[in-house]
This record gives sequence, C-alpha cells and structure tokens, in this order.
Amino acid sequence: MGYNVDQGVSDRLALLRTYCYGLCMGIADALPGISGGTVALLLGFYSRLITAVTALTPGRALEVLRGYDPNRRDRAREALLEMDLQFLLPLGIGMVTAVALIGSAVSALSESQPIALFGFFIGLIAASAVVLFRSLPFSTTKHVLAAGAGTALALLVASNVLQLPGTGLVLIFLSGALAISAMILPGVSGSLILILLGQYVVMMTELSDFLTAIGQYVSGVGSVENVLDPGTAVVVFVVGGLVGLVTIARVVRAALDWQRDLTLLFLVGLIAGSVPAPLHNIGEAHAWTSEVIGFTLAWAVLGALVLFALDALAGGFDPE
Repeated sequence: MGYNVDQGVSDRLALLRTYCYGLCMGIADALPGISGGTVALLLGFYSRLITAVTALTPGRALEVLRGYDPNRRDRAREALLEMDLQFLLPLGIGMVTAVALIGSAVSALSESQPIALFGFFIGLIAASAVVLFRSLPFSTTKHVLAAGAGTALALLVASNVLQLPGTGLVLIFLSGALAISAMILPGVSGSLILILLGQYVVMMTELSDFLTAIGQYVSGVGSVENVLDPGTAVVVFVVGGLVGLVTIARVVRAALDWQRDLTLLFLVGLIAGSVPAPLHNIGEAHAWTSEVIGFTLAWAVLGALVLFALDALAGGFDPE
C-alpha cells in the first residue's frame, strides 16, 4: 500500500512538473523573440518533446480511435504510449494557460499602451537575432546567402509586399499552421510569426474575447452567439496548428537534418527581418513624431536588455 501511495504522489508531481514546463513554454511562445523550443532545451525536455510530437501521426490516432474493438485495444494502448500523451497533455494545458493569461494582457496593452508593448517586442526580436546569429557560422557564401534569404523574405512579408493567400478564417488557419511549426524550434517564436503575418493582436484579442465570453456564459450573463464568434477563429487557428504540426513542422525538421546550419541561418534570418514588423502596430495608433520615435527606441532598448539578461542567465541560447 505504501508503494502505491508513493507512486501516486510521484505521478502527481510529474504531472505538475510537466504542467509547469508548459507554463514556461507558453509564456515564451506568447512573446516574440523568446522561443518555447529554447525553453524546452534549457529545461532539458526538448528531445522528449520532439519525439512525442513526431509520434503524433494520423495512423496512431486511428489506432487509438479503434480501441473500442477488444481485439485492437493492445495496439491502441501501444499507440497512446508511443505518442506520450501523459507528457503532451499536461504540457499543452500549461501552454494554453500561459497563452490565455498573456493574451488578455496583450489585448489590453495593444489598445492602451501600443508604444510600450510593441517597442518592447522590437527589442526582444532584435536582441534574439543578435544572440542566435552569434552562435551560427558565417564562413561560406552559402551561409551568408541563407541568412540573407530569410531576412529578405521576412522584410517583404513585414512590408506587405508578400502576403499569405486568403483572408479571414483561411488566413487564420494558415497562420496557425506556420506558428505551431515555429513553436517547436529553438530560437524561433510562434508569436513572432504571427506578428510578421499581422495576426498577433488579432488572435490574442480573439482568444481573450473567447475566454471572456465563456466565463460570461457559465455565469449566466452571456450567450452562445458571443462564444461562437471568437470561438470560431480560435478553433480554426488550433486546427491549423494541428495540421502544421504533422506537415510543416516535419518538413522543417527534415531540413534541419539535411542542412542544419543553412536551415538555422535561414530561420534566424527570418527573425532579423521581422524586427520592423511591430512598427505597423504603433503606426496605426500614433503619428511618427519625434516623441513617439524616442519612446519606441527606449522600450526597444529595454526589451533588448531583458533578452540579453536572459541569455546571460541561461548561459547562451543554442539553436538546435
């Protein structure tokens, strides 16, 4: 009996620890310039995360769904263990909790303090590019071209010269697919991709409205219609993320296995080219006076200092 109690306590502690890992990853992924993949590396569970994510295949999902058949239950249990859901579920819940909390704050600050919020993000993004480029080689022309291609692509997207096809829910779906692919890569933030695509504030606001509407409905003062409107966008984004997880993320991982340095240089180039993307959010709320420029620079410096401090505390960020 004592063994069972001890085992139960150990299992609960493991779940709590994994949930806290998810909180840390969620906070990082909700802030541009800080990667949840980097947090996974620093906390020592990146390999398990990648193994579990790559085990999420349609075939294994079907095996689990067929578990109602007594003859297939052993295989369904094996599929569940292979997907490591006892790790991914609490990790995912922790991430959702963190993103929900930060989403509400971002939604409010984007309206009340856009200079402070997006100026800070500019600093985070710029400093993360510096930190990551510092750990990568620039010894050949191919290295320079790979970094330059990523930077140029991001600048074209940030300036709206290049845009994803579609609008509305189609754009939200594609944004979810691309953002979730970035989330599992050290050094690249999912929220950075959303800022680059102009969907960061949109999705943070939709998530905040969705959670508020659910709270109001549960308390009896809201309606189903109020839940469905933002809820549709959130669900489409999540579905896009799931599709991206089994498609785009695998392509990126294959590229890393094939040409690690060139792929990382391209990805970090995307970060560097995304530095001016938050300026659009500030420009929508304020004219570019000398005072606005000065405040933006001040907050950008603060964001950069925070990122450099995190880099020093972590002993350096090494993109996998």
